[in-house]
Amino acid sequence: MSDKWQAGHELMVKMMGPDFAKAIENSASSGAFASDVARMAIEHAFGSVWARPGLDLKHRSAVVIGTLIAQHQPDELKNHLRFGLNNGLTVLEIQEIIIQTLPYVGFPAVSSALGATIEVLRERGLDDGVSKASETGLL
Repeated sequence: MSDKWQAGHELMVKMMGPDFAKAIENSASSGAFASDVARMAIEHAFGSVWARPGLDLKHRSAVVIGTLIAQHQPDELKNHLRFGLNNGLTVLEIQEIIIQTLPYVGFPAVSSALGATIEVLRERGLDDGVSKASETGLL
């Protein structure tokens, strides 16, 4: 186990919980299709990039959430919203991150992000009963 793997493992457990981290590690060590991608996520994304000094995990989460909104990646966004909440982001901060992206990525990307965010907030019991656009007939 390399230093990068160990650093990545520690961060994943902290951000994702032990079950999620274990699933990625099992994939990385399986030798199956895409196992190298999982290994690279552990060693590079988490062990090298997320583990760097200079930004705390909360700020790193904000950057990644904004980037995923811009890329229209709602599935990955859901994961990083969960991690962001685990890293200390509040619901209000997440809302402001989404609003901050609006002039740069447009309403379609923000609408998609809002739907993904509401799903994650519902999982955590933090949604305040808000409906997604698709549930109100707006989409």
